[in-house]
Amino acid sequence: MNSELRASALVDMVDYQEKSVVSKTIIKKDTGTVTLFAFDKEQGLSEHTAPFDALVCVLDGEVEVTISGVPVVVKTGEMLVMPAGKPHALKALSPFKMMLIMIKS
Repeated sequence: MNSELRASALVDMVDYQEKSVVSKTIIKKDTGTVTLFAFDKEQGLSEHTAPFDALVCVLDGEVEVTISGVPVVVKTGEMLVMPAGKPHALKALSPFKMMLIMIKS
């Protein structure tokens, strides 16, 4: 069977590592990316901006996403759009996994 035609469980495609953030790129094209992340508790990404909207889909656990100074807790099964040009940061409230989708066009 062609491996490209096999269904996969997103949550199982990236593993937690102690005191770390792990990422795995699933799709990388000129028009956008799909990346899986696993964050250990209290790990995060410092405040930054991106030139494109980004969609965060939480696969496991919970994260606090701060956008333009406003914190939002996102849990398993929930999603949040981080708007282009708005400063944002992430902090794991528990070990959590997410799929980040960024569309550039």
